[in-house]
Formats: sequence, structure tokens, C-alpha cells
Amino acid sequence: MIIALLFLKFFRIGLFSIGGGMATLPFLFELSAHNPTWLSSDDISTMIAVSESTPGPMGINMSTFAGHQVAGVLGSLAATLGLVAPSIIIILIIARALEQFRDNRYVGYAFYGLRAAVIALIGYACSKVFVLACMDGSHLRVIETTMFVVLVCCILKWKKVHPIVWILLSAGAGILLQLPS
Repeated sequence: MIIALLFLKFFRIGLFSIGGGMATLPFLFELSAHNPTWLSSDDISTMIAVSESTPGPMGINMSTFAGHQVAGVLGSLAATLGLVAPSIIIILIIARALEQFRDNRYVGYAFYGLRAAVIALIGYACSKVFVLACMDGSHLRVIETTMFVVLVCCILKWKKVHPIVWILLSAGAGILLQLPS
């Protein structure tokens, strides 16, 4: 029963989270609100860290992680298949039809509208990640927020730095913040 429910929940997430892994976050936060025994906000922040630092698509990594949290290996398989099934089905159904309508301006408008939806989903996900990382209830974590702002400014200034460097810097910052005072 739990395996089928995992598949269905992640099928719904896969159906509506157009735009990649960050677009799945609002749906994962909703899932954690409705199923707190499955996932907590801390679990989601762990999933983000693990998914960003492991190879592969972020959404698939997160669904695998979440499914494993809930029901072990079978849960991870069900959640991952649930997440990718809508994309596969949609691609198979519309691949041929889309070729015929590629130059249709209404199809172009629809894809243009989807861009706005993806930006909104990613913006919402960023705000939730900021709250997870920089807020403690209703109080701002000054040290974490300062480190976040400095890191973002550095990223914007030195865009050509290899991602491994940023991962290592972030891991080091996380370790330093966890050390007892």
C-alpha cells in the first residue's frame, strides 16, 4: 500500500514540476506538510544537500532519497519511477504531434507561459530553502545569513570557479557551524 501511495504522490509531483529539480521543491514541502511522518523540513534540506552534491538530476536524486526514507529500497524505486513516469508518458504522446505544431504561435505562447511558471516554482523553492537555512522559527540566523550572502556575492563575482570548490566551501561552512561553541 505504501509503495503504491509513494508512486502516486511522486507521479503527481512529476506531472506538475516542470523545470527540473528545484521545481519539485514546492511539491516536496507540500508532501512534508501533509505527510510529516514521511518527510520533515530537515529531511528536505538534507535531500537538497545530497542531491546537489551527487551526480544525476536533482529531482530524481531527491525522489530516490525520499522514497528510501519512507519505505527503503522499494520505496526509492517507486518514488523515482513515479517522478519520471509522467515525463515519459507525455513525451511519447506529444512527440509526433509537437513536430507538426512546432511553428504554431499558440504552441510558442504556451511554452513561453511555462517559462513563467517554472520561474515562479524555482523562486518559491529558493525562498523556502532560504528560510530553512537562515531562519530559526521567526528569528534570523545572523551568522548563517551572512555566510549565505557572502557566498552568493562570491558566486556572482567569480562565476568560473569549479562547482567542486563551492561544494567544498559550503561543506566546510556547514561543519564550522555545527561545531560546539
